[in-house]
Amino acid sequence: MNILSIASSVAYGHVGNSAVVFPLQRLGAEVWPIATVRFSNHPGHGGFTGTVTEAAEVRALVDGIAARGVLGACDAVLSGYLGAAETGPAVLHAVDLVRAANPAALYCCDPVIGDDGPGVYVRPGVAAFLRERGIAAADLATPNRFELEFLTGRRVTTLAEAKAAAAVLAARLRPNGPRAVLVTSLRSEPTQDDAIDLLVTEAGRFWRLRTPLLPIVVNGAGDALAALFLFHRMAAGDAGAALAAAASAIQAVLRRTQAAGGRELALVAAQQEIVAPSVRFAAEAC
Repeated sequence: MNILSIASSVAYGHVGNSAVVFPLQRLGAEVWPIATVRFSNHPGHGGFTGTVTEAAEVRALVDGIAARGVLGACDAVLSGYLGAAETGPAVLHAVDLVRAANPAALYCCDPVIGDDGPGVYVRPGVAAFLRERGIAAADLATPNRFELEFLTGRRVTTLAEAKAAAAVLAARLRPNGPRAVLVTSLRSEPTQDDAIDLLVTEAGRFWRLRTPLLPIVVNGAGDALAALFLFHRMAAGDAGAALAAAASAIQAVLRRTQAAGGRELALVAAQQEIVAPSVRFAAEAC
């Protein structure tokens, strides 16, 4: 399996491609990473250095890969954090080239926009691009609860509202793709205080999965989860099974991170858990 991943990159820690590449490689996938930003660390640490990659450079890197004649072997494109609104069309350029070479390839859009608390934290124009163009080109989308509300303009506080909004977003995805939507960081009326839910929909079906809410603060779990969901959806061909596999692996990584008392995901220490989680969570039809 070959995946072209266009997302942020940090030298220290694990967010964006720095949270995506290693887990996918441990599962046996080849990853072709392109950085939308090159930062010293995640801004959540309170300060960072680095630069945003120019959109022209992202496009040139994609074209350079295409010139090798390998895009026919590319099974999927994954996009995450966009450093600037101008990077969006460069991502769609990559998707178009890959689909021209391999019509069966999937595009998974992780619409990084914001979250509860900070609200929208991306640069001007990025959120609008994702809502108006990025989602429409995607086969799979992995918003968190806040992003689902932003993308659909719908309130998401109950499970019924989450299902309705996820269905609306799925209908906006590419018509001839699987149209799968994974909603992360979901808390609704049936969610206990010590738990967190994930919801996925595909072809009119819904699955929910609940995991413990661990008392840690880390970044990058959503990035890794989107990558693992894409991998397992391609491997299993089933969104419910993909949700269970991806969520079980991420929960194991978070447990290992908590045990280590770290601020960054313990991806290396938990690498065997990524391949074969010791505790498996089931996705239930809902």
